[in-house]
Amino acid sequence: MQLYFSFPLRRLAVCLPLAFCALTLVTPLTRAADVADDSVFQQFGGKPGIDKVVSDFLPLLLADVRIKDTFKDADIERLGVLLAEQFCQLTGGPCKYSGKSMQESHRDMQINSAQFYALAEDLQIAMEKNGIAQSAQNKLVAKLAPMQRAIVTK
Repeated sequence: MQLYFSFPLRRLAVCLPLAFCALTLVTPLTRAADVADDSVFQQFGGKPGIDKVVSDFLPLLLADVRIKDTFKDADIERLGVLLAEQFCQLTGGPCKYSGKSMQESHRDMQINSAQFYALAEDLQIAMEKNGIAQSAQNKLVAKLAPMQRAIVTK
């Protein structure tokens, strides 16, 4: 499988110390077998497992001094619902994400790369807290990584 970096290689040295550097790796094509495969969804514990990850993730976001101000006006309950839908869908579960596109929902937020990586680190903490296998974490992260281009606008 060939991997592509979604940012210039000169930034790789900066990214290496970050626990979530894997966010920048994406595969060029999704195989048909990956589309119908719900093994990652199952590794997360199905919908209850994803809901638990999200319920542990949200307080981390709200307590993280690097990004908590980003969420000061957010409907956190709705955000939780949308994140659970999105993670469920991306892991191969039966859910459908019902929110706006990443570009539309983050348009006026002025999110920078440091904030994006802070959120990613908090997600990793929540997944680790819930005992999600590293391979399953990486597969979800690989699906989330391309969203960086739509989310980071500053």
